[in-house]
Amino acid sequence: MADPVLKVENINVFYGSIHAIKGISFEVYEGEIVTLIGANGAGKSTTLNTISGLLHPSTGSISFLGESLAKVPPYKIVERGLAQVPEGRRVFAQMTVNENLEMGAFTQSSSSIPEDLEKVYSLFPRLKERMNQTAGTLSGGEQQMLAMGRALMSRPKLLMLDEPSMGLAPILVEQIFAIIADLHRTGATILLVEQNAQMALSIASRGYVMETGNIVTTGTGQELLASEEVRKAYLGG
Repeated sequence: MADPVLKVENINVFYGSIHAIKGISFEVYEGEIVTLIGANGAGKSTTLNTISGLLHPSTGSISFLGESLAKVPPYKIVERGLAQVPEGRRVFAQMTVNENLEMGAFTQSSSSIPEDLEKVYSLFPRLKERMNQTAGTLSGGEQQMLAMGRALMSRPKLLMLDEPSMGLAPILVEQIFAIIADLHRTGATILLVEQNAQMALSIASRGYVMETGNIVTTGTGQELLASEEVRKAYLGG
């Protein structure tokens, strides 16, 4: 089997005296959607923030495309091809849609920007209609699309999505997940953190269930959807 795009091995992460991540290991292979599901506070976002260099593990290792990420600053991690769409979207509210997207391309040569903008606008036609509007005036769903589009402008080899459905109306949640599935069909490799376990598992190649900083169960998306234990805990079944 090919080497994983991302390999997380036995990482422990502390917030002060709080042991937030307890020796977890997992990997993501090229072309997969891998999802981390679990209740609020399970450690899912902390895991993503550690991979992208915003937090540092006290033990263990993280490698991306076969190279260690230890001591690599976050902007260099983006340059290597790992982009994170943060929880809560965090668009630049005073800047236009187009300016936000251009910010996402700060690691790319300026000659590639027009072509990449065209790709993002074809994926998110709503953004094209609002390209000159300031991002702060967009709806929550549009801001989520913008945050995803901004990450795609960096031409990521791995796209990490942190709670993309949070705070969105059900119809928008379906739209966002349809877009994630489209990205996957075009060959994108995605690590998805999501509280909506039903939606996440329905599009995931594989999933890991997190509880209080531990990975407690793993399987294919379909296996976890069918698991009685997972259904009772996360799917309301």
